[in-house]
Amino acid sequence: MISKGCEQCAKGGKMVLFVYGYCDQRDCFYCPLGENRKNVTQTYANERPVENDEEIIREAKKMDALGTSITGGEPQEALDKTCRYLRLLKEEFGDDHHTHLYTGITGGRENMRRLSEAGLDEIRFHPPYELWGDLHGTEWEDILYIAREEGLTPAFEIPGIRAEQEFLDFLDEGAADFCNVNEFEMSQGNYERMQDAGYELQDGHMSAVDGSKDAILEEMAGHEKVYFCTSVFKDAAQHRNRLKRMAENIRRDFDEVTDDGTLVYGKTYADRERFEELGVPDEFYTAKSDHVEVAWWLLEEMIEDGDVEDGEIVEQYPTYDGQVVERTPLA
Repeated sequence: MISKGCEQCAKGGKMVLFVYGYCDQRDCFYCPLGENRKNVTQTYANERPVENDEEIIREAKKMDALGTSITGGEPQEALDKTCRYLRLLKEEFGDDHHTHLYTGITGGRENMRRLSEAGLDEIRFHPPYELWGDLHGTEWEDILYIAREEGLTPAFEIPGIRAEQEFLDFLDEGAADFCNVNEFEMSQGNYERMQDAGYELQDGHMSAVDGSKDAILEEMAGHEKVYFCTSVFKDAAQHRNRLKRMAENIRRDFDEVTDDGTLVYGKTYADRERFEELGVPDEFYTAKSDHVEVAWWLLEEMIEDGDVEDGEIVEQYPTYDGQVVERTPLA
């Protein structure tokens, strides 16, 4: 089963809103956060650090966002801020802008009520790993029913450390709507801690942990309300599709959008006047302060014909920092 939030994410349509880097769950050896995100109050929309509400809206529009996922740290530890952002998004984009939130604490009825009133649609709980298998009869069971009573869709989202029957029991009992299991991964943020805990990477894989996937697929992923999200899918589909949406929204007439969601164009330090002399139509180039950006194929032809001396083909991400992937000299 794939939730509405996951459907949008697979299309690259979910903006990721990181609201707060602090978290009381300090002993999660598998926490993937890098040092630049831990214990910070800075908000990030996708990878963009934002200083005001307008920048959040601008980033959502840049990717034509279908919805937003709220994450941290622990978003419930900054509830006023989280609720303000939820209201902002719903007021700007309407009720169809689907919102979901990841949390590692229960929070209680008052938090569920406030989140629901602010516009949250779906809440995904991640109980502490050491409690897995012993959640019945605890606040973790109670909060599922409370969240539903307050108008939220309750669910679990857990790392695929091990197959756990109790999560399936909650689904069968109707307490949770679905359970997302993310392939267990090692990242720059948790690599040393994961190794200290005895985990290793799969052979030939950049992030997936060895030994957990088969058990998850065999014991949990066959349930109609369980979705197993692989690390390959996250990288190859979710992230790439989000880049494509952004690239298509910001591309200039002469930019080429690749299958990876990057932008490709030509760059030369020839004078703008040279382009005017050659009669190049305005839609094929734009002049910057010290260079000209132009359709890459046109620049290649101009150099071959001797109209300009040199230049390069630039491939870059459509993100706020415009990180360059590759430069190919032309001469």
